[in-house]
This record gives sequence, C-alpha cells and structure tokens, in this order.
Amino acid sequence: MEKRKPRKDFVLCAVIAAACAIGYGQEPTPEQVIRHEKLEVIVPDFPARGLILDIGGGGEGVIGQLKGPKVIAIDLLKRELEDAPAGPLLKIVMDGRDLKFLDGAFPTATVFFTFMYIAPPDHGQVLKEIHRVLAAGGRLLIWDVEFPRKTDPRQSVIQYPLHITLPNMAINTGYGVHLAEGQGMTHFIGLAEQAGFETVVQESRKGWFFLEFKKP
Repeated sequence: MEKRKPRKDFVLCAVIAAACAIGYGQEPTPEQVIRHEKLEVIVPDFPARGLILDIGGGGEGVIGQLKGPKVIAIDLLKRELEDAPAGPLLKIVMDGRDLKFLDGAFPTATVFFTFMYIAPPDHGQVLKEIHRVLAAGGRLLIWDVEFPRKTDPRQSVIQYPLHITLPNMAINTGYGVHLAEGQGMTHFIGLAEQAGFETVVQESRKGWFFLEFKKP
C-alpha cells in the first residue's frame, strides 16, 4: 500500500483555518483549542454508475483519488482545487449552496469531511441543492466528524489528525476548524430527510460517522 505523506502546508493550513474560524486572524491560544485524538477513517471502494459530484473535493481530494475520472470535484476555494492531486475528470470552483448543474444531473454525490467547514446554518441549503442535482434513485454519501462537547468555555477550535485508508494507499492529514459543539450524525439525518432524502445507512465510528442517503 502506498503511503501518501501529509501536504507540506498541513500544519500551517490547520492553524490558519482554526484562526479564521474564531475570527482573530492569528493563531488561537492553547486554551481555545481542543486537540482530538487521531481519527482512523477507512474508505472502501464503492460502486457508482455514471459521474460522481464531490462537494469540497479540493485539498487531499480523497474521493478524486479513489474514483478518478468518474469524479467532478467542486470547491469554493480555487487554491484547494489547485493543490488537490490529479484524478478527477474536472475540478470546478463552485459554491455548494448554489450548484450550477441542471436538475437530476448526477447519480451519486459525496461530501467527504467538508460539512465541518461549512457554517451550520448553510447545511440545509447545501443538502437541498444536492437533492436537486441528483437523479431519482441517486445516492448521497457523507463522511464527517462528531463534534465533542466543550470541557472549557474558552474552547472555540478543534484540531483533528486523520489517518485515511483507501484500497491502495494511506493518507495522513489533519483539519483545524471552528467547534460546532455537539454537531454530528443526528444533525445531518434530520436535515437530509427535510430536504427529501431517505436514510439508507448510518454508521457511527470513534469521532466520525458515515451516512448514505437516497433520493426517492
């Protein structure tokens, strides 16, 4: 199995993301940061007919690496797409709240550890847009974190190291984000069902979860 090294700018990106998340433009103090234990995330290959719309497909581009030219990767940040490894058929700068695709354009959509970077009030709109661009019978696959509760009222940021295992490689990376206290699998099931999805699979892991939804 190939071992892919963390991006050189991983630590810097985590600090910048964490600082921006609390709005100070500087590195957060130790009291503001929760340093989570490493998440062990196994991503098996999954069947998918036609093209896959990958929301937040920049950065490590995990779904693009897994499914290659079947993937249309979108991200709000151009730099994230430029830094992502080769693999997807297309990389497009686009906002998940306002997808520029026709109704029913895709049979599959994925969101791999991206909702953690999207403001919670926008989650419902992103799910509605994904539902719109999925064909009838289409699937939505979500991987994301279970945010913990604060143990100190000063805590505003959380840093997650990740070890991601794909069928033919392992990726070590990490994320630093604003702490959305208590947000997890139940939050997304409720919003997805409000958007019109049916819940097919719900799997809770240590610190993260996987969900599969279907558009009737």
